[in-house]
Amino acid sequence: MATIQCDIVSAEGSIFSGEVDMLIATGEFGELGVNSGHSALLTGLKPGPVRVVTNDVEEVFYVSGGFLEVQPSVVTILADTALRAADLDEAAAVEAQEQAEQAISNQSGELDYSRAAAQLAAAAAQLRTIQQIKKKLG
Repeated sequence: MATIQCDIVSAEGSIFSGEVDMLIATGEFGELGVNSGHSALLTGLKPGPVRVVTNDVEEVFYVSGGFLEVQPSVVTILADTALRAADLDEAAAVEAQEQAEQAISNQSGELDYSRAAAQLAAAAAQLRTIQQIKKKLG
């Protein structure tokens, strides 16, 4: 199978760089897969898992959103936050989700609804990523 260069970069630095068979991510309009020969593309990413497949081995990353760019020989993900899924803290994600849900339900005058909703979406995406890995590992 032909490969394509993949780079996953966050504000902190490069988290992954290498040849991959396929990359699967959640774009603004749904899940998409990219492999060698894919048409050029630029799309926003939703917070959630990014799966990288090489030689039938899948590695999962979490991105907080960002952009995915596909060029003829390289696919690049630029994200504010990108982590290897194994580095996610499930307890912290559950706590963040609970705090965001509580902030939304206690609608006071000081509530920044859009910020609380973004925090809720990010926490839920982290939990989905963790659950996806647990499911894969059995």
